[in-house]
This record gives sequence, structure tokens and C-alpha cells, in this order.
Amino acid sequence: MARSAPERPAPDRPPFSRFPLLPGGDKWRGMTIGLLGGSFNPAHAAHREISLSALKRLGLDHVWWLVSPQNPLKGTGDMASLDRRVKQAQKVAAHPKITVMDLESRLTSNYTADTIRTLVERFPEVRFVWLMGADNLGQFDKWQKWEEIARLVPFAIFDRPGYSMSAIASKAAQRFRRQRLNEAYASLLSLKKPPAWIFCHGRKNPLSATEIRKKMLHSERL
Repeated sequence: MARSAPERPAPDRPPFSRFPLLPGGDKWRGMTIGLLGGSFNPAHAAHREISLSALKRLGLDHVWWLVSPQNPLKGTGDMASLDRRVKQAQKVAAHPKITVMDLESRLTSNYTADTIRTLVERFPEVRFVWLMGADNLGQFDKWQKWEEIARLVPFAIFDRPGYSMSAIASKAAQRFRRQRLNEAYASLLSLKKPPAWIFCHGRKNPLSATEIRKKMLHSERL
């Protein structure tokens, strides 16, 4: 009797199938995705403007808003619940190429470095770009493992009122000044090996989540 051929081991399942916490599954494969993280307490038009600008200028396929359970640099006193912030962010985003996620709560991580490392390791078929406003670049060196973040993914900084000069003079900007890409080549940023970054000038939306919360609190007291 002829011996049967040995059974071949089943091929590895694709990375997306091994990460059920990610909404959308395989549809993200091969995309270039911008990551905009934060408390979104609350989300507002400036978040949306940054995202739309990133889609156009950086040539992104999609933007994910990563709503943090709790920003380690911010207090919890006036922090709305995660569910409320996610739902409000979805209303503000209102765009087919912007997806709001509570991914960090599912990863049980409050640190951007941990979140990005997980995404980069699990999804090598996706090119990620970190997005943030110029106000955050000024305090970027206070983030947990901030230099590691810069070495994991390229990042794009978007101008905010009153922060242009301080952002460029910040510790993080000076640390990686030689890796700064000319703004004219923004569409190539996602193809660059990190550390690589760009400062995007443009319309400066004055909206601030802090100011919005103050106005909401004032209205409630009237």
C-alpha cells in the first residue's frame, strides 16, 4: 500500500485575523493610515480639519481617531466617559475616510508608544503615520518613550494658532531636526523610514477642547 503524503501544517492566519479587536479586519491591508490620538474631550472641528488635510497632503487612504481612555498628562476631573467621547467624536468626524476607535481601551494601554508598537508589529502590511497638532509637539518630550515613537512611524505636525515658533523650537523638533522633510514632499512622508517628520502649515483653527469644556460648563451654570 502506498504511503500517504504527510499532512502539511495549516498556513499562518493573516495578522488581521489574529487581531479581532480591530474593526474592519482585512479591509485595512495595504493602506496608508494616519493615526490621530488624544482624549477628544470633546472632539471638535480642528480635529476634523487636521484629518482632512492629512488625507489630502500626505496621500493617506484613511485616518483613525484613537480615543484614549485617559491621557496620562491630563487630570480626570472634567473627563467625560470614554463611551460619550467616542460617540461625540463619531458625530464630529462624519467622513467615510475617518474612523473613530477605542482601540487603546481594548489594548489596556494609556501610552501612545505601546499602541503604535502593537500596530506596527501586528500589521506590517499597513503604513502608519502619526498625526498631531503643533501644540502637542511642544510637549512631545514629556510623553512616555517619545523617542521610540519617532523611530516607529513617520509623523506629521499641523500648525495651530500661537504654537508655530514654540513647536519648531521644542526639544523634540530639535532632537530630530535633521530628519525633517521639506513640506513640498509631504506626499512622500509615509514612504520614509522613521525617524522622519514634516511640519504642515495651513489654516490655523483656533478651537481648543479645553476652551469648549469651559464654555459648556459656563452654559450649564447659567
